[in-house]
Amino acid sequence: MESQNVEWKQSWRDEYLKWVCGFVNAQGGRLEIGRNDKGVVVGLSNAKKLLDELPNKIRTTMGIVADVNLMQENGLEYIVIDVMAHLNAISYRGKHYLHTGGEPRPCRVSAAGSGSTNQELTGFTLDELIFRKYGRTWDSAPVLRVKPSDFYNDAFDIFRKKAVASDRLKPKDVEISNAAILNALKLTEGNYILYAGVLLFH
Repeated sequence: MESQNVEWKQSWRDEYLKWVCGFVNAQGGRLEIGRNDKGVVVGLSNAKKLLDELPNKIRTTMGIVADVNLMQENGLEYIVIDVMAHLNAISYRGKHYLHTGGEPRPCRVSAAGSGSTNQELTGFTLDELIFRKYGRTWDSAPVLRVKPSDFYNDAFDIFRKKAVASDRLKPKDVEISNAAILNALKLTEGNYILYAGVLLFH
């Protein structure tokens, strides 16, 4: 049965390397080449050639290794590409893709509705993928070209007053610089302020 992690393709086209990339950036998956939309094996005339070519294409375009196998059913040959999820964000020809699942159905590139899709990621969605792969959230990322001296003192003064009024800190504890407060709250990474720090105090 085809599902959000299994795709059937009747024949091979190099654009399906985008699907391999999408599976790698998601939870892994399988491409079965030589099945029609109903899941019936229709066979491939070039199955052995694909068996030789596809591992190299995947390796050279994405730098990953996929399990590519030649299968038979009712005397017909087809190819199965098993793709494992990767710890890092993987790109295909400089672009990142993500396979997103839905209700089981034959899948199409740029499919809409409840079915699975293979999306090209840009901007915030790409940042989100990269952060997730490295176990981070976007607000824990460092911000370039922002310094404590760029901040107004108002937010820090309010923080000092509320921290003392709530008995969380003693007056002497908040008699430190704004930069030291950011460090104490773990809102910095090296010489950079995190997005969370900018949100709170900028």
